[in-house]
Amino acid sequence: MNGSLPQISAVCRKELRIYFGSPLALIFVGVFLSISLFLFFWAETFFTRNIADVRPLFRWMPPLMIFLVSTLTMRQWSDEQRSGTLEVLMTLPVRKPYLAIGKLVAVMILIGVALSLTLFIPITVDILGDLDWGPVIGGYLGSLLMASSYVAIGLFVSSRTDNQIVSLILTVIICGILYLVGTQSITVFTGGGTTAEILRGIGIGSRFESIERGVIDIRDLVYYCSVTGIFLAINIFSLEIKRWSRNSEGGSGRINDALAVFLICINILVLNIWLFPLAGLRIDLTQQREYSLTDPTREVISNLDEQLLIRGYISDRTHPLLEPLVPTVRDFLREYEIGGRGKITAEVLDPRLNEELEAEANRAYGIRAIPFAVSGRHDSSVINSYFDILVRYGDQFTVLNFADLIEIEEIGTGDVKVKLRNLEYDLTSSIKKMISGFKRQGAIFSTIQDSISLTLYLTKTTLPESLNGSEDIFWKIANELVVESEGRLAIQIVDIDSENSPLSREDVTEKFGISPNPVSIASKETYFFHLVFRKGDQDFIIYPGVEVTEIGLRESVDSAIRRAIPGLLKTVALWIPPDDPVPGPYGEVPPISSWNFLGQRLSQNYTVNLVDLSNGQPPAADVLVVVAPNDMTDKDRFAVDQFLMLGGAVVVAGGNNIISPLQLTAGISLEPVENGLKEMLEFYGVVVEDGIVLDPMHEDFPTQVPRKVAGMTIVDFQRVPYPPFIDVRRNGMDIDNPITASMPAVTLQWTSPLIVDEKKNEEREVSIFLRSSKDSWLKQTLDVDPDTNKYPNLGFPIEGEQKSYPLAVSIRGEFGSFFKDKPLTFFEDEKARSLGLIRRAPGLLNRSPESGRLVVFGSAEFVNDIALRLSQSISSDRYLFNLQFLENAVDWAVEDDDLLALRSRGTYSRLLKPLDDKEQNIWEAANYGIALIALLLVGLLWNAKNRGERPFELSEIDRT
Repeated sequence: MNGSLPQISAVCRKELRIYFGSPLALIFVGVFLSISLFLFFWAETFFTRNIADVRPLFRWMPPLMIFLVSTLTMRQWSDEQRSGTLEVLMTLPVRKPYLAIGKLVAVMILIGVALSLTLFIPITVDILGDLDWGPVIGGYLGSLLMASSYVAIGLFVSSRTDNQIVSLILTVIICGILYLVGTQSITVFTGGGTTAEILRGIGIGSRFESIERGVIDIRDLVYYCSVTGIFLAINIFSLEIKRWSRNSEGGSGRINDALAVFLICINILVLNIWLFPLAGLRIDLTQQREYSLTDPTREVISNLDEQLLIRGYISDRTHPLLEPLVPTVRDFLREYEIGGRGKITAEVLDPRLNEELEAEANRAYGIRAIPFAVSGRHDSSVINSYFDILVRYGDQFTVLNFADLIEIEEIGTGDVKVKLRNLEYDLTSSIKKMISGFKRQGAIFSTIQDSISLTLYLTKTTLPESLNGSEDIFWKIANELVVESEGRLAIQIVDIDSENSPLSREDVTEKFGISPNPVSIASKETYFFHLVFRKGDQDFIIYPGVEVTEIGLRESVDSAIRRAIPGLLKTVALWIPPDDPVPGPYGEVPPISSWNFLGQRLSQNYTVNLVDLSNGQPPAADVLVVVAPNDMTDKDRFAVDQFLMLGGAVVVAGGNNIISPLQLTAGISLEPVENGLKEMLEFYGVVVEDGIVLDPMHEDFPTQVPRKVAGMTIVDFQRVPYPPFIDVRRNGMDIDNPITASMPAVTLQWTSPLIVDEKKNEEREVSIFLRSSKDSWLKQTLDVDPDTNKYPNLGFPIEGEQKSYPLAVSIRGEFGSFFKDKPLTFFEDEKARSLGLIRRAPGLLNRSPESGRLVVFGSAEFVNDIALRLSQSISSDRYLFNLQFLENAVDWAVEDDDLLALRSRGTYSRLLKPLDDKEQNIWEAANYGIALIALLLVGLLWNAKNRGERPFELSEIDRT
């Protein structure tokens, strides 16, 4: 070892002198920096993407390194052979391995210098946003390892020819093949499956993807070191072959050398094959450990009482964009199996290879193949492929199809990238949901004290052919349920059209609110095939659908039974303004506001019930979400108050302004809230002030701009500054509050400022978790149309004092009732008297327990579909942050911190600070300037070093 380092160092210094003794090194580094900057800022549209990461830079590293490394290695041995210095090197007292390693180290030093000079790119990104340095470290490590593989290949090729151009071309071809072999362009022709996985395991570029995202897998490290080691060994053997031609050595030595190289290569290959199935040998460098199981997941799966099955139904041949995701899915499922400690079985199977498995998937779980259009080697075709994950626990199961698992990202004009959305969140939330709701059917029936029955209402004479045999399916399921309920469940079939039917068609429609279905599109005949599960005096309607299968019908019945039993799952009571038409100048106008996005999002993890609070009764739920409270009655407010007094959690999106249903201008018209929750919230200690907060930190707004073209008026949509859409980033959030701890950004539309009454909240836990910037101001009028002609910078004048305003607050503690000591005269009517509310009034709950929770947002419209669509039109998927934000508030309200921690991982997009065009140009120009200065400094430092360095003496080299 002591003798090897000086020899390697001497060869390395010699090569570096050659590089830096001419403009070659500076040209290489300069070209590398120029291409890197161009790809990052232009090809990958860094500022347009608005994401604080540098993965687009590393995405280009595999092909970029091929050409740049090839130019560096083409002269290494070729020039020695052409100039005749190879014979001198071969006669020096330096061992052949040290010659090859010395040249490799010299090239790697130059590549390391080039890579180090790109560090100002991630530093810039970190200044402009919240950069996760894990993928950056992985990207640089992967780039160096990948470059070493390319260098070893280039050195070998250079040793076989004295022509530098031939060396360059051959190196590009060999490295290019190793890069392309694992790409989607090649694997698509294999039909997928095992062959595609093997090719991805061989490909240099596909191996780089894991390291690039911040996961250091021992298999990838060994692979790159293996490629480097194999080609170094072949390179050394190549030098030995040249020495053989110049002496009379015997054949036995040559055979031994060849055998040694062969054994080295075989052992390296065996090592890689042995490591290939080992998925757990890796380190996740990402800040949030995005590719590893988190503690919340481990805690969830530690509570398993029954065996859990996670099965991936994934076809060997699937869509090319889905194929690269398969190894990640398989590795992640393996993580669950290991973490389950024997309680979890995880597997990935292709249903198309097993008829029984495919039949079970179709019949039992409703999993069916999806047709994908793919391009084959000679033509285009459609394949039916599976990409689903089944999670089964006891008698419950959840199926995640490919639409649930993936998200599509545009990476250029017409190009898209498919990635897994948040696999851990999807799986763990499904598991948690099933654990919390898991009870065997018999145990569920034992909790029901009321009488229970299941009735099928049908019209036998008009049933369509698709429902032939459906009555038999019903009887089979019904008999199973009777056994499980130990005879308590009463079963009945009612043929509505028969003479003996107790109910007519009109009776069924009026009693249950269900309408008959048409037999066919052209037919005027209709039919009934509906089930009603009755518990006590409550009816739960079941719609089997137009096609009845055994599994589908059983799932529908089970779902209805579970809905009838409170407490199995967390329940969210959602109050939104009624959708009644409002009077307009030309008649009644339907409401334009809707909250479909919110309802769909919450229903993924909670049982969501739209509630009407007009009866004054607090809903039976775990949390009450009140959105845009307007035109509420005292009974509505009483129900909210008493829900909080019962120890429930209340989340209010309650600004003072809402979108007007009468839009009489081209922009957005607002109107003040009337009869909302303002007084009640003020009593609780949160004052919702008048005015709208405007902030220079904002999202843009899409507006119509007319222009004349050839005498015609054409309307263009342009982005204009819009301060009422407040863009709150990390510096405006309470990072200690679980609601915002991992949120990158959120947009609050038309927000009212909040004031927290310190006196009323002095014994409660209070967190102002959202604030506007210190440059924000208040607008007291409701005119929110921007005037960019008069105010080109912001569209609005800056009025009054500029300061930071609280926008959202969470409070935990004991609350007093708003209705304490107040006469409840609003209950004085016949209906209320019949319900006994007047007798209950003196005994209303005056105080909540200390576990009471209240969340107040200053915006009533930040989860309105209108506002979300406006945001979506400007910033793509960023509108999802608003939904996630309110969902986080619900999780906090029901103390579901596990889901809170998991959800933020997959949807955590690290956004850049808001920059205008001028600032973007300045930052981009600064990067080009820094690159030029750094390049000049490298040249000056090397020249200064050479002037002060003395020649070394060969006699000082260890000749052993």
